Amino acid sequence: MRISRSYAALLVLAAAVFVSVGSVGCATRVTYYDEDHHDYHRWNNHEVIVYRSYWDSNHHPYREYSRLNKDEQRDYWKWRHDHH
Repeated sequence: MRISRSYAALLVLAAAVFVSVGSVGCATRVTYYDEDHHDYHRWNNHEVIVYRSYWDSNHHPYREYSRLNKDEQRDYWKWRHDHH
């Protein structure tokens, strides 16, 4: 009987860890609002690929989106709407 309780406690602990890890993935979704086009963009793997192609097409070294100033971010969203 002692083994059954240990096994049950282990299952409960594993379920708690699984739920907490799963909820962290949902909490890290990032969305940006494009003021000029009045729409939202979800920053996901696809957006990262498009963003990198933006830097490649402009022949500039890559910079993180969060480090761009407002005008540079606006330029990116304008390019994004015109090209994709």
